Amino acid sequence: MEGNKEIEIGRTEEFISYDLAILKDQGKWKKYCRVVANAMSAIPWIGQILSTGASVHGEREQGKVNELHEEWLKVHKAKVEHLMLALDEMAGRLDSVHENYEERIQSDEYLGLVRRAFRSWDASETEEKRAYVVNLISNAAASHLCPDDQVRLFNDWLDLYHEIHFKVIRAIYQSPGITRFGIWQTVSHDMPREDSAEADLFKLLIRDLSTGGVIRQSRQTTHDGQFQKQSTKGKKRTAGSGTMESAFENTKPYELTQLGEQFVHYTMNQAVKRIGNA
Repeated sequence: MEGNKEIEIGRTEEFISYDLAILKDQGKWKKYCRVVANAMSAIPWIGQILSTGASVHGEREQGKVNELHEEWLKVHKAKVEHLMLALDEMAGRLDSVHENYEERIQSDEYLGLVRRAFRSWDASETEEKRAYVVNLISNAAASHLCPDDQVRLFNDWLDLYHEIHFKVIRAIYQSPGITRFGIWQTVSHDMPREDSAEADLFKLLIRDLSTGGVIRQSRQTTHDGQFQKQSTKGKKRTAGSGTMESAFENTKPYELTQLGEQFVHYTMNQAVKRIGNA
């Protein structure tokens, strides 16, 4: 599939099995045959669509393919082509990995991560999240940044969170110390009422990511990494305003947790670097 990254329209009459057969001529697919096979084995509809694609041509000639069957094949044809592009991207990334990692790539532990990742890829509804899955499994092949248990946790986060959560994560990653007001400005230019659905949604996003261990309010630490208590010395007590804290509060800075930073490096960046060298 190298050099043919655009999905062509109107190819539903072609055999899906033919599309897969041409991959046998690609050197990188031969090299990572086990990885590709494990990825495809995690997607339940692959076997069904291949068998249907292999028989539909004969049925078409006999006039036995009804309109519903045609539409079903068309939908799954597009899904197969998206899958092949994802597998091609992954194989290309693995092909650029240093040969010292070949044993890792062929290991049962890594292949288990591949199967888990492509189950998530199949369940993802957007190209953005599918791209994050490919980043995760590709980066997991050649990085010692975190163990496989954490890779599985990051995979769980991709399943759990939505694209709007990722917007919040990106805003904090790009501007450490940003406040909730600043985060909201990266999402929308309109400022809603405090009792609006938009404000409720924003508070939910912050709460999800905070309780999930992805983000936190910025805290000072000691030289050995202990979090310091916030000092109240010298602060004047003021009368309460009578209203609760705004969903778009603009004084408390937010940052990614160390685990959250690793998640970003594995899923949102193609080239993984150790956090200390980033």
